[in-house]
Amino acid sequence: MFARLNWRHFDWLLLVIVLVLCAASVAMIYSATHNSPDLEDYWLRQVVFIGIGILAIFGVAVLDYRQLGILAVPAFILFIISLVAVYFFGDTQGSGSQSWINIAGTLVQPTEAGKFLIIIFLSWYLSWFQDRMHSLPYLLVVLVLLFAPLVLVYIQPDFGMTVTYAFLGGALIMVAGVRYRHLLMLSASALIAVPFFAATLQGYMLARVCIFLPTDETTGQIQEPILGFLRSSFDSLPPECVRPEANTAASYNVDQALIAVGNGGLTGLGWTQGTQNQLHFLRVRHTDFIFSVIAEELGLVGAALVLLLLLFVVWRILRIADRAPDQFGRLLATGVAALVFFQVFINVGMNLKLMPVTGLTLPFISYGGSSLVSMMFAIGLAESVAMRHRKIEFF
Repeated sequence: MFARLNWRHFDWLLLVIVLVLCAASVAMIYSATHNSPDLEDYWLRQVVFIGIGILAIFGVAVLDYRQLGILAVPAFILFIISLVAVYFFGDTQGSGSQSWINIAGTLVQPTEAGKFLIIIFLSWYLSWFQDRMHSLPYLLVVLVLLFAPLVLVYIQPDFGMTVTYAFLGGALIMVAGVRYRHLLMLSASALIAVPFFAATLQGYMLARVCIFLPTDETTGQIQEPILGFLRSSFDSLPPECVRPEANTAASYNVDQALIAVGNGGLTGLGWTQGTQNQLHFLRVRHTDFIFSVIAEELGLVGAALVLLLLLFVVWRILRIADRAPDQFGRLLATGVAALVFFQVFINVGMNLKLMPVTGLTLPFISYGGSSLVSMMFAIGLAESVAMRHRKIEFF
């Protein structure tokens, strides 16, 4: 297998940009944790995770992505079974979300791997029935298959991952070439279902929405028309929705993130010099809110550069999708690009209080072994497609 590989087709520039982002991750994690005794070695751990991630990139790249089609169905079935097991036997790990399951003494979170299993399975299905996707029944089948993991993850409850799965599924279905009138029908159905979906929001989900909603400048209470709608739609509301002081306390970290972004100005306060970061006003600063640390210490220039590099990664993966030799490879790469883009959009949005807090990390930057290695695995999938790209024919 190795002898037949043409490493000239490997996207080395994509790898270099990913490693630059990883280097920035180590630097910013060090800044966010070096004066916290219980976190001061996290930057070293991140270096280890990066090493594992690099191995994952090359390990996945040398595998022929087309072989994944053989495993798509059994892997998806196993994923559904694992989610059912989590529902009955899962562990919360103190997070309030029953997302972990104990396997041979090791806690496993199936939803993290599920992002890639959904990409692989939907890419296989949509490519296998490529010529029939104009038919509504085949589209409905894929929606039913996608709906199963969405429901099982939503009731854990894990709203952030549910939205991620839905976005990935929607992106792949749109790229697969379904008819526009079918998309319009599905969009209309989704809009009709929004009130019914909203009525099922768990308490913590509703609390996060209330933190995000606009409040009165003098009282700090959610504006009355919105509050009236919430009261008419739900039997009971969490304190964050009805008590201004609870809303203020709950939104503390988002407010501190906004202050950090504002402190940075154009060029920033300097590495390890951010006041919101170094004085620990900003919580979970090495994971969910690391973008605020970047904005405070490196300023608008540094934050914009990081965003440009992340968007360059997305563009590069889409370029791989465009050159893929078949529909399966095209959809795989598109799914990876959609995943990276979605997490960047949501994470940066919640740092700027433009989106509710969901817990999604900033790709390649936030601390965490599972999130980083999984993203590097995704890059490996894209590289596997790149190494077997379509040859350009001249006429």
